[in-house]
Amino acid sequence: MDIREQRGIVLAATKTIRKIGGRWVVPSQSSSAMYSVHITNTDNYCSCPDYETRRENCKHIYAAIYVMRREENPDGSTTVTETAFAIAATERPSYPQVWSAYNQAQKNEKENFQSLLSDLCNGLSLGPQTRKNGRPTLPLSDMIFSTTFKVYSTVSARRFTTDLREAQSKGFITKAPHYNSVINYLESPELTLILKTLITQSSLPLTAVETEFAADSSGFASSRFVRWFDIKYGKERLEHDWVKVHVMCGVKTNIVTAVEIAGRNASDVKCFPPLIESTAKNFTISEVSADKGYSSRSCTDAIYKVGGTPFISFKGNATGGVGGSYEQMYHYFMYRKQEFLQHYHKRSNIESTFSMMKRKFGDSLRSKTDVAMVNEVLCKILCHNLVVLIHEMYELGIDPVFWTKSTIN
Repeated sequence: MDIREQRGIVLAATKTIRKIGGRWVVPSQSSSAMYSVHITNTDNYCSCPDYETRRENCKHIYAAIYVMRREENPDGSTTVTETAFAIAATERPSYPQVWSAYNQAQKNEKENFQSLLSDLCNGLSLGPQTRKNGRPTLPLSDMIFSTTFKVYSTVSARRFTTDLREAQSKGFITKAPHYNSVINYLESPELTLILKTLITQSSLPLTAVETEFAADSSGFASSRFVRWFDIKYGKERLEHDWVKVHVMCGVKTNIVTAVEIAGRNASDVKCFPPLIESTAKNFTISEVSADKGYSSRSCTDAIYKVGGTPFISFKGNATGGVGGSYEQMYHYFMYRKQEFLQHYHKRSNIESTFSMMKRKFGDSLRSKTDVAMVNEVLCKILCHNLVVLIHEMYELGIDPVFWTKSTIN
């Protein structure tokens, strides 16, 4: 039984499939589209793109066939339906939520977040700032704490002032900075490297948990606009500018282990090897999954180099002729496709990671300049990592300890 037949059984068991006249109306499994299926003694037809490309039975045709068999069963047996649900359970396993741990993590998140962030900031070995004239500068640890905590709060800098005063009263910072100082510090170029270091440090408590990883990129919209002239339609186009972020995450906890931010049109392939190299410095990599945007020999070689197995989707015109690790995985995919896909589908965890960030901390940026937008995105990722750690404190019973080894050269 191939994968399309299995998915056809799932459709027959979980969707409403109707017969109208001489055709079957079968809903899409992933969207609101409806497809027309014709079943005859000599040939079958479906209006879906998969059938138009392959001219072979698709999952919608199989679904219609199973519904026909089920309706023609005179004793009303539901054997097909039960089998379908069994396969559906195999394809989409459910993971029970540990509600007691989840509730405790949510109730104590804000206080634990400040405590973990303070530990991270206080561990930075940054020299004292000196200024000959003007007002004395605040400690860098206080400024990093304030900017990251401000992004976590998702409110304006002015309304965030109350949270800063409260953090000062609890001893997390020595002095609550002015809201303009918090905004201005996001404009600092040296903050970028510091935030990347903190993201790495925040992932280290889970080195014993994560061995399988997934990579992808996503965009965060800004308040700036990009204009261009569309020659084809003869008019000007306008859209929001955005920051493209490349991320590597663990598939078990969704912790982010490495980040690369290049231009909005930067190649995915060029940003992938640095993600692997950065993750491999602190984690044991057994496998990495990614979509076909990373399908290249350089990406598979980067994973093989650190001892991992690449499960990267192949493009439609791939042949494996480039040799090396890419060719090996291509033959793996062609001859053991079902096993390959079981590993590849772990890639969905990186989509969950981006969804977690954007739902909790917003999918748009308040900053206006390039440097500030990059730093704001990095703050969102750092906030995400700390929230993940807080959840694992209650679910796995870990006690996060930072700066056990220095990552600053």
